[in-house]
Amino acid sequence: MGWFKIPSIFTSYKHTPLPYYNPARQNLVNKSETQKDGAANKVFRFLRRLMSGGKIDGGSRTEAEEKLYAWLYSLAQSDKDMVFEYVRSTERGLSFAEAERRLKENGPNVPIDYSFPSWWHILWNAFFHPFNIILIVLSVISYFTSDSPNGCIMLVLVFISVSLRFYQEYGSSKAAMKLSEFVRCPVKVQRCAGRVYQTELVVQIDQRDVVPGDIVIFEPGDLFPGDVRLLSSKHLVVSQSSLTGESWTTEKTADIREDQSTPLLDLKNICFMGTNVVSGGGTGLVVSTGSKTYMSTMFSNIGKKQPPNDFEDGVRRISYVLVAVMLVAVTVIVVIDYTTSHDLTESFLFGISVASALTPQMLPLIVNTSLAKGALAMAKDRCIIKSLSAIRDMGSMDILCFDKTGTLTMNRAIMVNHLDSLGLSKEKVLQFAFLSSYFKTDQKYPLDDAILAHVYTNGYRFQPSKWQKLDEIPFDFIRRRVSIIMEREAEDKSRHSFERVMVTKGALEEVMKICSSIEDVDSGTNITFTSERYQRILNMVEEISNEGLGVIGVAIKSLDTETSYQRKDNDETFESDMVFLGLITFFDPPKDSAKQALWRLAEKGVKAKVLTGDSLSLAIRVCKEVGIRTTHVVTGPELELLNQESFHETVKTATVLARLTPTQKLRVVQSLQTVGNHIVGFLGDGVNDSLALDAANVGISVDSAASVAKDFADIILLEKDLNVLIAGVEHGRLTFGNTMKYIKMSVIANLGSVLSILIATVCLKYEPLTPRQLLTQNFLYSVGQIAIPWDKMEEDAVKVPQKWSQKGLPMFILWNGPVCTIFDVSALLFLWFYYKADGVDDSMFFHSAWFIEGLLMQTLIIHLIRTEKIPFIQDLASWPVLCSTVLISAIGIAIPFTPIGDVMGFVELPLSYFGFLLVLFIGYLFVGQVVKRIYIMIYKRWL
Repeated sequence: MGWFKIPSIFTSYKHTPLPYYNPARQNLVNKSETQKDGAANKVFRFLRRLMSGGKIDGGSRTEAEEKLYAWLYSLAQSDKDMVFEYVRSTERGLSFAEAERRLKENGPNVPIDYSFPSWWHILWNAFFHPFNIILIVLSVISYFTSDSPNGCIMLVLVFISVSLRFYQEYGSSKAAMKLSEFVRCPVKVQRCAGRVYQTELVVQIDQRDVVPGDIVIFEPGDLFPGDVRLLSSKHLVVSQSSLTGESWTTEKTADIREDQSTPLLDLKNICFMGTNVVSGGGTGLVVSTGSKTYMSTMFSNIGKKQPPNDFEDGVRRISYVLVAVMLVAVTVIVVIDYTTSHDLTESFLFGISVASALTPQMLPLIVNTSLAKGALAMAKDRCIIKSLSAIRDMGSMDILCFDKTGTLTMNRAIMVNHLDSLGLSKEKVLQFAFLSSYFKTDQKYPLDDAILAHVYTNGYRFQPSKWQKLDEIPFDFIRRRVSIIMEREAEDKSRHSFERVMVTKGALEEVMKICSSIEDVDSGTNITFTSERYQRILNMVEEISNEGLGVIGVAIKSLDTETSYQRKDNDETFESDMVFLGLITFFDPPKDSAKQALWRLAEKGVKAKVLTGDSLSLAIRVCKEVGIRTTHVVTGPELELLNQESFHETVKTATVLARLTPTQKLRVVQSLQTVGNHIVGFLGDGVNDSLALDAANVGISVDSAASVAKDFADIILLEKDLNVLIAGVEHGRLTFGNTMKYIKMSVIANLGSVLSILIATVCLKYEPLTPRQLLTQNFLYSVGQIAIPWDKMEEDAVKVPQKWSQKGLPMFILWNGPVCTIFDVSALLFLWFYYKADGVDDSMFFHSAWFIEGLLMQTLIIHLIRTEKIPFIQDLASWPVLCSTVLISAIGIAIPFTPIGDVMGFVELPLSYFGFLLVLFIGYLFVGQVVKRIYIMIYKRWL
């Protein structure tokens, strides 16, 4: 991503000790390491880290993560008595004195280290750029040599560049600081008091004051204040969406001992900081707080390891090369000029002018103008750009990772079928499911709307007006079902009796366990719900789930009409001895636009990978619907079992990665970046996506996303639609292409010009141009380049991702730079031999001719470099570039014929010279085009 770099946002294990020294805990954490590591393995690990250069490739967990996993698994596998021993606590809880001591030792229970860069630190980083330093040094020297106008221009360019970069990075840093806003909330803990007779007290303390060893008491709505090992639980249902991003709830229980094969987030007796209680309650022992929790360890890498930015690194290397060339060339030119003029001040001023001509002064302005233009264009496509550099990275992006929910799918349920116990469509199942949804008033869910929509759109007439609702047993996360009691007048009207039933709908296993009979398909009578029939339904449901469909169960129970129903304290007792009717299947359909969008992305060389926390079967179904290949799929638990090499190979080939945790998403992104050498975009909207959003080269979120996800995203989409990203990719490639045009043409023109001046200085007895003339020429050329961000790109150039090539630019300069110098020298020889302009008396004529030739040559370079086709014949630049070329060329030609020319020391030129220039530039375009074709044949690309 690369929009800001923070030295330390979170505290990790590497820099902090364990919360308190405990030999038992140390043994648990280090046991696996001591068993596996011999001296040879330690040496091998050291060498591997040394050679990696500190890069995070995502193939393995960090040391802090390994310690955390070992600690939590040890607690999950131990009984409660041992857990108290490990954290040095008691069943009565900690004493107030011990809790205070631990709070001082461990610090507040805050998962975030508030260490953000100050504004002056960001300003310094924005200022300290090689080109800025070069321009400032040149401007200072210009003031000392009485060349104030040129010095002012350079300082203005520096001010614009620093201001834009500071504004961008300071805004990003302020967004990151929002993550550090830790919500304070009260927590009930059990403490013991008394010196002789200890009494257990339940007190309410601030979440920041919770310490390891505290016993917490929780109920629905409470957040877990740390990583907790459950001690007791009653119908406990927990939402882990803050960690997984998925809306499904998880049942937790204290009365279980887990094993090592269970994924960490699936541990039933461990609850994690930041998750919340949906229903039920219980007590738990806090085992980790603050920066030692799973959530903190998961976020510990945010802002620390930003992806490499090849473009900025490349620009920095160019600047260093130009500085080296500048020092050598300017020194040689000053010495040579001084030997002929014997005027040190004049020679020094001429050298500064040459150095100024060698510096791409407009680079910051051109780059930021290109990015700003791209940002405005993407704003029209309903995209908010937070980091301008992300537009350029979009042009280089070749892999896009995203979750399927809401991106590929509509994020709503659509009913598919209504099946009986044998898997056959049965209208009675749909009828009672419809009546349940129709009369349900408490907590209507999207599935109820899906059932109603299915009935209405398919012409079913179940006449709900004939039924009267009597009562409702609402849905809760313990029972996971809803029951509706209703009645209607019996069909036998002569008896004037009523038919009263209770319809129960909900999670299949919860509905099935309250059924004692099942309706026979053939006879319509009720038969016993045997274990064989129970297993047959489970097998059928497994096949349905493998197709990516969701399932709920429907059951009914006839009620006695003679006794009126009254709500009972125990609804579960009333919901019993029911008749199982069948199943309702549903799924989240893919968006109509998703398939076309993915096909267009693939056309542009961007591969799609699905990184989701959903089940594999559901992800595969959706991916098949939208055309994503599912021949290589993998799940998070399977990735955990792979070694580093196998992990990278699997990530490389897999297109669907399901049941991923946030840290696994991070590792996948890092593996693609470092081992696969890809530019990775990541589209996410949850807290669980923050790690991957921060690590990706381009972090993309949506307007409805969690605030943390939006803070760490570079681009905010106002619509969660992949088609919007396609426009972003096109804008990114246009921006990247135009930026590379400027860099390549300016470096070639400037180097070629300086080399020509060096040759002319050696050959002539005077300066080929005076400092004022050279600065004017350079200024006019720089102004002409301002139109480049509005240039167009060839269709072939935007079909594939555009990346910075470390070797490409030096070779490009070596091939194309000498062509410019050869024709400059040709002009020098023509003036020397044809017009005999080799003496000091002819210097004004030479200055005038060389000024026009150099300016027009640099202007033509723009058109030769900007396209791989023949300029002006096969491809024309955009009208702003053409107008700029005509205007700057006209000004340059006209200056010697105006009073300004007299002031600058120019004279009028004969018409024959312009005829020579026409032949010279035709020859330059011809030779340049030949070199261009040879270069393309060898390197298979141009820009």
